[in-house]
Amino acid sequence: MCLKQGIIDSSQKVQGVSGQAKSLQDLINSVPNIVEHLFNDAVAPHARPNPVRTPVPLEFSNWREEQRAWRETAVLFDQSHHMPELFLKGPDARELLVRVGINSLANLAPGRAKQLVGCNARGQLIGDCVLHDLGDETFELISGMTLLNWVHFLAETGGYDVSVERDNNTADNPTGKRQQFRFGMDGPFAGEIFAEVVKGEAPDIPFFCTRKVEIAGCEVLALRHGMAGHKGVELSGPYEMGDAVRDAILAAGEKYGIRRGGSRTYFSASIESGWIGYPLPAIYTGDDMAAFRAWLPADGWEANFQMGGSFFSPDVEDYYLTAYDMGYGNIIKYDHDFIGREALEAMAGDPDRTKVTLVWNDDDVSKIFDSLLESDLPYKYIERPVADYVLAQADEVRGADGRRIGYSTHCSYSINERQQLSLAIVDKAHAEPGTQVTLIWGEADGGTRKPRVERHRQIEVRATVAPVPYAKAASAMKKAAIGKAA
Repeated sequence: MCLKQGIIDSSQKVQGVSGQAKSLQDLINSVPNIVEHLFNDAVAPHARPNPVRTPVPLEFSNWREEQRAWRETAVLFDQSHHMPELFLKGPDARELLVRVGINSLANLAPGRAKQLVGCNARGQLIGDCVLHDLGDETFELISGMTLLNWVHFLAETGGYDVSVERDNNTADNPTGKRQQFRFGMDGPFAGEIFAEVVKGEAPDIPFFCTRKVEIAGCEVLALRHGMAGHKGVELSGPYEMGDAVRDAILAAGEKYGIRRGGSRTYFSASIESGWIGYPLPAIYTGDDMAAFRAWLPADGWEANFQMGGSFFSPDVEDYYLTAYDMGYGNIIKYDHDFIGREALEAMAGDPDRTKVTLVWNDDDVSKIFDSLLESDLPYKYIERPVADYVLAQADEVRGADGRRIGYSTHCSYSINERQQLSLAIVDKAHAEPGTQVTLIWGEADGGTRKPRVERHRQIEVRATVAPVPYAKAASAMKKAAIGKAA
């Protein structure tokens, strides 16, 4: 095995963990309970709950107009700074990725992208990322730090003939810049803008496929991908050419009403499409993960995977999710041997839980805001548009009989839907659209020690179960894409 450490090594530094612990396992051994540590003392390593970790402004204009842009005109997001990347190269690179991925890579080739999903041996989710085949036995893995770390660990310890190069997110990158810029453009006029800004005739790119194009004299890799249900594209190329490419897109899009989207707006986009980013990775327990925990640093992402919400359990496994919980059952392919295959096969007949959208009751949401004007201790504040104040949020969801039926995670307000929404994992018996449930908003005992958590009261919020994706445009796109890029 030949290992090439690129821009940064495997010890991603995040302030917040101190002491003599050298590995994640050391940290787990040194604290009374890992859940209590992650609830109270971890510092979120991701820019969504910790916006100082990206130089992208929170807003370029205002998040309301920026949200409306992906539904009415077009929006351009700068994704260049918050997504880590890993490059894997060598004769055994594909073999390693096949071993990790629950989905088939049989048709992966240059020009086609994949969502790579990885689990532990018990079928519990570690994470997901976007995967590109760059040709010449080289693969690019984008976003999903926990899965990137898992692939890196296996490459380093599994006897594979591969090299690894890391290009971490800007906050964890000592060079202060990235190898590549990455822009996301979406909205009803995204296709027209793309066609105008590309030199020559713009290619018709099938969903989750890629083509190389030229923009402002720069060779750009265009991925057909959209969170809002339109002909969106994700564009990447050499970092030093990012300004020229961005300026060209904005100039071409001016007559269409394109807007730049800030980080607030960007991280609210997934609520309409139904993607849950960064669920708690299932790595903190189990003999199968012991060597990985010993390899991970005590001050890395996994050690600072900040948790919060009304659902608190001292058993970290109560927060683990499976691929079926996340709605990935349709992409699992048992045509290859992968980590967790036997466990997932045993679940395949009748998974217990599923992902849904929760539509919060308007009156209860108003009651939370009204409490700011009252003399009593207010309810937990709802930040807008993105209200999840930690990386892995878990708010208890109860059925009509008062029993816990799951938990709510990523939550946000959509100006397009005029609704406060959240994504939740619930028992299948309560997943029928229209089912009435109750969500507990706010943390117990006035809140934890996290700096972003003010003293507050909990409140029961009524909610209605709805499909995933919730937005009609995103739902139509998803249905049309099934089977075309599997």
